[in-house]
Amino acid sequence: IQQCFVVLPQKIQLSWPEITRQNKPWSRWWWPGSIVNPADITTNLETYKAAGLGGMEVTCIYGVKGQEDKFIDYLSPKWMEMFTHVLKEAERLDMGIDLANASGWPFGGPWVKPEDACRNINYKTYTVSSGQKLTEKIEFRQMPIVRPVGQKPDISSLNYPISKNRNLQLYAIDQIKFEKPLPLYSVVAYSDSGKIINLTGRVTSERDLEWTAPPGNWTIYALFQGWHGKLAERAGPGGEGDVIDHFSGRAIDNFLKHFDTVFKDYDLRSLRGYFNDSYEVDDASGQADWTTDLFNEFYLRRGYNLGDHLPALFRKDDPEKNARVLSDYRQTISDLILDKFTSHWTHWANKQGKRTRNQSHGSPGNILDLYAASDIPETEGSELTKLKFASSAANVTGKELISCEAATWLNEHFISTLSDIKNAADLFFLGGINHLFYHVTCYSPPDEPWPGFLFYAAVELTQANPLWNDFKALNKYVARVQSFMQQGRSDNDILLYFPIFDRFADSGRRMLEHFDAISPAFRDTPFKTAADLMLSRRYAWDYVSDLQIRNTEVNEGMLQTEGNIYKTLVLPGCKYIPLETFGRILKLANDGASLIFYGNIPENISGWADLEEKNYAFVQLKEKLDFRETGSKDILRQNWEKGVS
Repeated sequence: IQQCFVVLPQKIQLSWPEITRQNKPWSRWWWPGSIVNPADITTNLETYKAAGLGGMEVTCIYGVKGQEDKFIDYLSPKWMEMFTHVLKEAERLDMGIDLANASGWPFGGPWVKPEDACRNINYKTYTVSSGQKLTEKIEFRQMPIVRPVGQKPDISSLNYPISKNRNLQLYAIDQIKFEKPLPLYSVVAYSDSGKIINLTGRVTSERDLEWTAPPGNWTIYALFQGWHGKLAERAGPGGEGDVIDHFSGRAIDNFLKHFDTVFKDYDLRSLRGYFNDSYEVDDASGQADWTTDLFNEFYLRRGYNLGDHLPALFRKDDPEKNARVLSDYRQTISDLILDKFTSHWTHWANKQGKRTRNQSHGSPGNILDLYAASDIPETEGSELTKLKFASSAANVTGKELISCEAATWLNEHFISTLSDIKNAADLFFLGGINHLFYHVTCYSPPDEPWPGFLFYAAVELTQANPLWNDFKALNKYVARVQSFMQQGRSDNDILLYFPIFDRFADSGRRMLEHFDAISPAFRDTPFKTAADLMLSRRYAWDYVSDLQIRNTEVNEGMLQTEGNIYKTLVLPGCKYIPLETFGRILKLANDGASLIFYGNIPENISGWADLEEKNYAFVQLKEKLDFRETGSKDILRQNWEKGVS
């Protein structure tokens, strides 16, 4: 270990920063069935305070069997009475409180109407030839499915929508689809000579197609919009219901209006902020891969009509066209979850003076942008290359706090040790995380027999755990580390471009790909190799997205992002990159920034719109690159005399 000694004047005294509640570790506070009362809330909070916790995140989950008579419905007047008592007592104890914006996860509840619930797309194809009429009905029936965690119900005995049923705690349903005909979304015919005809208006109420095929052989694509059926997982009483459509601004706005209505008569000034758990909408059968306004949103963002290219969307056209149209579709979904969901939610919270804490991982979009759109990005896991997605987004955009769901499921209950938890915490610190949330402290009445109320995926940081008596020592350590990390700013040197468009263009098995860590799909790519190499050689670096690059400038040879400065940008070899991104990167280099092409220069531009024109511009940019020998093996240097912009 290297040591550095500095002689200071005697009058200067170094002192440890004052430890605040924000410096201390916080913990998720599961409320099973919301079986709480004021006296026990106070007792628990005082115990948590004494153990060195700085705050709690309240999240309601499914209830405890045999205690149904004590359940309190989520967001009911009685529940709000309990929650405001939490806020008052936490303020008295100098503790912070966050609130999950749903009971369980993801965002959903009984007030989510079918038109705002998460959707999927289904399609059927039909073939006709010149002069023929289609004799088949244009229809699609959704098949039933029910996935409970508890007792399996007879789906035929359940009412639609699911929120109309009683005793939902008995079933703890994660996903349900009722058998029914799906509404028609679009019908388009494609001829073997390249002609396209929209036939949506030719379908009768009896689902007959009133159309005679013109000359040629025709393939008809009929789209049907269905319901993904995902419900809020592990929701507590009063919180069971459909998950929202994350690609619809109307859906999130209607969802949050319910909170506005419930909260309007209560004093929530001491509430710090709201929490959103990881995107697990598709932790189910199938995917939520559509939204009602998708065709319009796609046209506004990509500049062409997706309905004219359905064979490519469903991978039935030329492979290169399939890749480009699919990439545009996935980019649009990424845009929608950013613009319609995450940004809407953060704006709603900020208007109240609250912060959002968001687990973006698992989303079908660029998680760097989704993390950056929240006030406190939050990660989880045990891989540095995964943790750095959240910390990179915060560093690049200048955010104060980066949180984590820490020690989620290190081992079976009561087996994990304090050293296990410390090792997990240290890894988060190495990943740039400075605001730990333990997973989990489960609410339990003080007089509940051992082991009290527990949650299955948890290290069980409760009074029932033998390590509780020494828990305070670990929390002191975490608080001291975080007290320094939170007052500083990251000083990483390198930006590593995240080549998400290579994944957007990959056929895959499903419509959407979800982004979490560096997935196995990146194995043996220059991107993963560069990340692993820089970690092994102790370089300090952050990921950077296309959007963040577009917001980057050059200042005295340094890369100036929205919230930080960097020395170098690494562009790993990739197959696809947006023309705007590539042009911006070369302009940054031409303006004096240090740029490293690692592996190879990007091969193609992404997307389908204006392909010939954009490809010409892309080739022109690449032709301006003039690399010269440096005398070092495998290293070439750009000749900047003629520039590249």
